[in-house]
Formats: sequence, structure tokens, C-alpha cells
Amino acid sequence: MSTMTAPDKPESLVPEPTTLVQAKVRWHGPVTAIVLAVLSLVFFGLLTAAGATTTFRVATGGDAIKIDDIVVPSRLTASILSVGALVIAVLALLRSRRRRPVPAWMWVVYGVLIFLALLVWVMAGNDNALPLTLLLTNALGLSVPLVFGALAGLLCERSGVINIAIEGQLLAGAFLAVVVASVTGNAYVGLIAAPLAGALVGACLALFAVRYWVDQIIVGVVLNVLVIGLTNYLFSTVLTANPQTLNSPPRLPTIAVPLLADIPVVGPVLFAHPLTVYLMYIAVAVLQVMVFRSRWGLRMRSVGEHPKAADTVGIKVNRTRVRSTILGSAIAGLGGAALVSAGLAFTKELTSGKGYIALAAMILGRWSPTGALAASLFFGLADALRRVLNNLGSPIPSDILAMLPYLATIFAVAGLVGRVRPPAAEGVPYKK
Repeated sequence: MSTMTAPDKPESLVPEPTTLVQAKVRWHGPVTAIVLAVLSLVFFGLLTAAGATTTFRVATGGDAIKIDDIVVPSRLTASILSVGALVIAVLALLRSRRRRPVPAWMWVVYGVLIFLALLVWVMAGNDNALPLTLLLTNALGLSVPLVFGALAGLLCERSGVINIAIEGQLLAGAFLAVVVASVTGNAYVGLIAAPLAGALVGACLALFAVRYWVDQIIVGVVLNVLVIGLTNYLFSTVLTANPQTLNSPPRLPTIAVPLLADIPVVGPVLFAHPLTVYLMYIAVAVLQVMVFRSRWGLRMRSVGEHPKAADTVGIKVNRTRVRSTILGSAIAGLGGAALVSAGLAFTKELTSGKGYIALAAMILGRWSPTGALAASLFFGLADALRRVLNNLGSPIPSDILAMLPYLATIFAVAGLVGRVRPPAAEGVPYKK
């Protein structure tokens, strides 16, 4: 009885063994974090004068529970905080070595520890107490215009339009908010009018960038110069001639959330602000869901990544870009209203470059609403720290403090957050 054997398969049909491609090890972020933690340990901890103390004040007049000032030994506290940051940085290095992603919460904790070590060192031996609650409250308030500006840039650039005109949109929104609120005597009417000014600037951007294919960066810069010149002219002629009628806006009232606003530290920081802050909360939450979890967001992102493929499946590319640009610009106008929500009169170049800072926050936040919020809070915290330390006195010159956010952004984009990739079709006009 013969045994039949199956013919051998041709060598070309035998599947070759597959090889797994391992993710690239990213060393720069953890290594940068380790270097910063070591520098923090040396300068903020070991080199601090022995016996010096730092005092933190967390209580405010409206707290339901009173908390006494917290006094800590400066050298020991800063050293412990720096060592904690160093441990987190080493853990991040080990995770990167194993090709595992570093959770975002680790970087958040790392940043908080380094920041607290900085505060301990700055106030070491100072007779004044650092008002921590006031510092955080001011940081949130100062970051609101930046958040709205970053969200505006996010919506535009996710659809493929570079929005350099955030500065002009913020300024136009602030101007119209002041004028309308002054004429009507109602700050909320001015808050409604501000997005219209931003949307008008955004419509000009969309017209030239999408319809006429003009270079988007040049258009954005020209619009900024146009809005600055126009508002300066109107301020010098119309507003200066009638300051009581046109340049005396009422203040947006502070809205304290019942019960939540009475919580020590957390209450005054998060739940006792004008309406613009709560609108910021809503905008970030809604856009985080809409951009990444909705059909509208998917279409917008597809237009910014691969417009030809989006057009193939029936998505109106240019119409989507125009709508996203106008919507984002309206949000930037709302950020302009937040600039004057405290009843500030309009002045020349009121924004002082905040539109460009918002653009940097958008990039640092990786074109994500929550990332833009975190980056904007970082800028707002640095600005608030500069103002508070100028009043209390500190060994750091105010000019150096003003430079810190920008220097930190350069190092963060280059090191801690790694490479940032913009939408693939950003700045490229779509021509059918």
C-alpha cells in the first residue's frame, strides 16, 4: 500500500515569517525632565539659605472653612519636591525605554512639583505670605482669552486654514464689546456683540484664503495690521471724543456657584468668576467631544488632513473650511470680550500680543481643546506669578519672569512634548 504525499508548495508561495516593528524609543522628553529636576534640586533646594521659611496663604474672606497660613522650611520642602519630580522623570525614562507611552498625569504631577519648588524658593525668607488662592484665581482669569484664541486657531487649522489673525480677532472683539456695552449700559449685550466682530475678521480671512488662494500667513498678518490700525484710529478719534458714552463699559458681574464657591481654595479658583469663565468651561468640553467624537468633527479633520479624499466621499471641502474659520474667529471674538470683562476701557493695542501667545498655546496643546486649555493655563499662571511677585518682592527680575513662558514653550515643544505634527493639508488651498 503506497502512501501519497502532498506535493511540496513552491517556494514563492510559502509565507515568510513576519517581523514586528517596534516603536521608536523617545529619549528627549524624559532626559529633559531629568535635567530640569536636577537643576531644581540644586538651585531651588540645596542652594537655598539654611533656616529660611516660606509662607503660603490659602484662605480668603469668603471661605466657609478658615485655614491658617502654611509655613514650611524652604530648603527641605524645595528639595523634597524636586526629588519627587526627579523620581517621576526617571519613571518616565523607564517607560520610554520599554517603548510604553508616558501618561499625561505623570507630566502634570511633574510640572506641579517643579512649580511648587519654584514658589518655595522665590518666597524663601520673605516676610510676606504668598497668596496661593489669589495666584491661581488670577491665573485662570488671565488664561481665558488665551483659551478662546487657541480654540479659534484649533478650529481653523484642523480644517486646513492657518489662522495668524487671532490677534486681530481678539482686538476686534474687545473693541466692539466695549463700544456696545458702553452704549447700551449692559455688559451682556457687549458679550453677545464681540463674536460678531471676530466672525467678520474670520470672514475676510476665509474669503482671501479659501476663495482667492492668497497665502494664508500673509493674509493673517495683514488682517492683524488692519484691525490694529482701524481700532487705533477709532480710539483716537471717536472713543477719545466721547469716553463716557463709548468707552465706559460696565463690569461683568461675578457669578458664584452656590455651595461650590464656598469650598476653600477650589471654590474661589473655579466657581466665583464672570460668565466668560463658565463659557470657557463649556466651550472646551463641547469642542473636545465635537472635534473627536462627532461626524462634524470627523469631516472637519478629514478636510484638514486629506481634502481630496474628503471631496471624493462628498464632503464640501471649501465650504467646510469657510464655516470652521468663521466659527473659530467668532470664538476668538468672545476671547476679546473676556479681556475687557472687568469693565476695562479700550486702549490702543489692548491685546498686547495675546493672539500670538494663543497660537503658541494651540501648538503646544497639539491641536486639542484640552491641550490648548492646559497650555493656556500655563501662560496665565506665569503672567499671574509675575504680577503677584512684583507686588510682594522677589529675587527674580520682572523682565525675566515675563520671558519664562516663552522660553518654557520652546523647551517644551522641543523636548517634553516631542515633535508636534500639524494637520497635513494646513495652509494648502484646495483647487478642484
